[in-house]
Amino acid sequence: MAPFAIATLSSSHICHLPKPAKLKLPIRCSAASSSPSFFSTRSKASDFDLRTYWASLMVQINHKLDEAVPVQFPPQIYEAMRYSVLAKGAKRAPPVMCISACELFGGNRLAAFPTACALEMVHAASLIHDDLPCMDDSPSRRGQPSNHTIYGVDMAILAGDALFPLGFRHIVSQTPSDLVPEPNLLRVIAEMARSVGSTGMAAGQFLDLEGGPNAVEFIQEKKFGEMGECSAVCGGLLAGAEDDEIERLRRYGKAVGVLYAVVDDILEERLKAEGGGDGKNKGKSYAEVYGVEKATEKAEELREKAKEELDGFEKYGERVFPLYSFVDYAFDRSFSVDNASG
Repeated sequence: MAPFAIATLSSSHICHLPKPAKLKLPIRCSAASSSPSFFSTRSKASDFDLRTYWASLMVQINHKLDEAVPVQFPPQIYEAMRYSVLAKGAKRAPPVMCISACELFGGNRLAAFPTACALEMVHAASLIHDDLPCMDDSPSRRGQPSNHTIYGVDMAILAGDALFPLGFRHIVSQTPSDLVPEPNLLRVIAEMARSVGSTGMAAGQFLDLEGGPNAVEFIQEKKFGEMGECSAVCGGLLAGAEDDEIERLRRYGKAVGVLYAVVDDILEERLKAEGGGDGKNKGKSYAEVYGVEKATEKAEELREKAKEELDGFEKYGERVFPLYSFVDYAFDRSFSVDNASG
């Protein structure tokens, strides 16, 4: 499974973790946590309507992705590319997080859309390659047949290969120069290249293939955390965030990305206990290696860690609410993103 690839379960099998209010998290002493306004910001963020916000952005992102990947020659490659990029089951978590991070610092949403689309292209490419028979050998993705199942292994490889550079080109050619200075744009491109490269997602996939159970934490950090980290950081870079703010976003995004993965593992283990599940991730699941109870504790820690990073953005007021809400959604899956607009 690749970054932000949330398990798709039927409504009868959705297993929610305990509601946030019922969690018993460790008490942490910090300068932020001693501030009354810190508690006020978290409390207000809990009322933010993430479902409506997410659904609205998904409509815009889907429209821009459709324009960004038109069918050209050779049409077979483009059709395979569009099959994965425009998949109806896509949740658009990376682009939504990127836009949210950009808007946190007062950035214009129009400045973020090209990078947001590029993130989804890179994400789709990673999923295409992850699903290949020589990798995770997954016959389905996002509720439909995997790319190689429809178009063949050769075309799937080409589609993934083509989506990576198309994403970078889209950032350069479509980002408004009057909204994002060139140095910021170069940092965005470098960040995205780092996240998908040999020390990022590729390293995670390598260990997913070669590593044993002891590598599960590193695998999740690289395969899942990297995309969350990149999405948040790119949004901040586009808006001109300060370096210390970028580092907060980096830690926040990685925590949320791994949180998605750990919760997916918990849901899969509970589904298997009910006689369901596919068992594909044997030995690669945090919940399977350490148990559901330990995995739940890990999820709680990641949730608190991500929120602690956001506490440092208290001065931005309600603009930080979407990022707080992302954390809670990753933890309790309180609604179906697939049906966010329905």
